[in-house]
Amino acid sequence: MNVKETVRNTFFRTGITLAAGLILGWILFGRPDTPVQHVPHTEETHVWTCSMHPQIRQDKPGKCPLCAMDLIPLKKASSSSGADGADPDAILLSAEAVALAGIQTSVAGSGGGSPAREIRLYGTIQPNERLVHSQVSHINGRIEELYVNFTGEPVRSGQVIASVYSPDLQNVQQELLEAAKLRDVQPALLEAAREKLRQWKLSDGQIALIEQSGKVLPRMDIMANTDGIVIAKNVSQGDYVSRGSVLFSVADLSSVWAVFEAYEMDLSCLKTGGDITYTVQALPGKTFSGKITFIDPVLDRTSRTAGIRVETANIGGRLKPEMIADAIVRAPLEQGRITIPATAVLWTGKRSIVYVKQAGSDVPAFKLREIELGPALGDAYPVLSGLQEGEEIVTNGAFTVDASAQLEGKRSMMNDEASSAENRHLRMTVQGLCEMCKERIESAAKSLNGVSSASWDPDTRQLHLHINPSKATEEEISQKLAASGHDTDRHKAPDSTYNALPPCCKYRE
Repeated sequence: MNVKETVRNTFFRTGITLAAGLILGWILFGRPDTPVQHVPHTEETHVWTCSMHPQIRQDKPGKCPLCAMDLIPLKKASSSSGADGADPDAILLSAEAVALAGIQTSVAGSGGGSPAREIRLYGTIQPNERLVHSQVSHINGRIEELYVNFTGEPVRSGQVIASVYSPDLQNVQQELLEAAKLRDVQPALLEAAREKLRQWKLSDGQIALIEQSGKVLPRMDIMANTDGIVIAKNVSQGDYVSRGSVLFSVADLSSVWAVFEAYEMDLSCLKTGGDITYTVQALPGKTFSGKITFIDPVLDRTSRTAGIRVETANIGGRLKPEMIADAIVRAPLEQGRITIPATAVLWTGKRSIVYVKQAGSDVPAFKLREIELGPALGDAYPVLSGLQEGEEIVTNGAFTVDASAQLEGKRSMMNDEASSAENRHLRMTVQGLCEMCKERIESAAKSLNGVSSASWDPDTRQLHLHINPSKATEEEISQKLAASGHDTDRHKAPDSTYNALPPCCKYRE
């Protein structure tokens, strides 16, 4: 066999390949001077919890004692791991989790300047009640002529607004004429007759005209006593009126009121003498300003608002009663008051909650903080108590942090327990057989102050408790259960109590 045939032989090529593989393996793995590195093994444990009952926390998988759902791993915890400097009640998140959840923080502070709350008020333009006058009849009689015929008509002071026929006034005029004949003998009588007509609001010119004519005037004119606009017309021509009857109401609109309605929550920011800027829809682009002259001391029972009055000079008569007005009031806050964004706050009932980033922690750690807030400042809130300037709070993603707290069974917006250390899960063995035993065991445990939940499993005879150790101890719970007739791993039930149990509950052999 020549060389070419040998090379082409299948067995020969296979042997060469195997030899090359053995040599290569010896070079890579069989060299005695190559040290073998051993990776240290870190023993890790899982914390298991229930997605529906996050207060349940166990070190091995199984069923939730409350709802029988499969427990899920909460997180991996290594005996050698930990976040140095973090509060045990804080929520620990990795930097990757913070980035994926979009959690953002900011430093709480006053933000400089003078923070102020903007309050928007709505109202209408109304006549200035101080400049509203009633035009009345000072004599009894019948209206023969009415010279003001509709509401909104302007009148001037001294203008004749009505003519009245009055028999009583004719009698008084006749007395004046008779007294005038005796002016030389009894001048005082003449002056008394004149004064009587003045009390009936006749002018000196009208009285002089009666004396000069020597005749009784059949009708008497009523004059307007002010300038303004008629806002109410109460009579018509031919009506009979008595002394004091209101014929017209006249308003001087040179000054008007802007009357706004303020909710009771805003009243603390409004003070008499405060400045208000407002606009009216009928005059776009025009801005009016004034000072608060009056705040209604009584709230409206239905709308829960109080009237706010602003007096404004009505130059040119542009402002007309019943125009709709919108006002903005800036109420300055106390200097140095801390303000935080509205996105940082979680509300649950009366509680206002923020998450504060823990300083000095190796990993991002956030802890719940309950604070007291003042009235809203647009998209921000002033902090009255519970937060110090310079503390870093979560401004975006607070719900994500709170969800993690709920899953870990720690204090959250839905769980107001003091902390996981003060409110923890406890498990003990309690003897029993049936559903009657279950009801009796759970009722006895929950009758103790400090036990918030109790669940007994008849199969495993395990009692799962959620307790506050500062109010209830394991020893007290065990004694209470034994006194109800059920043995525990600490105490044995008295024979007399055990013997009194129903036959289906007799668990002793």
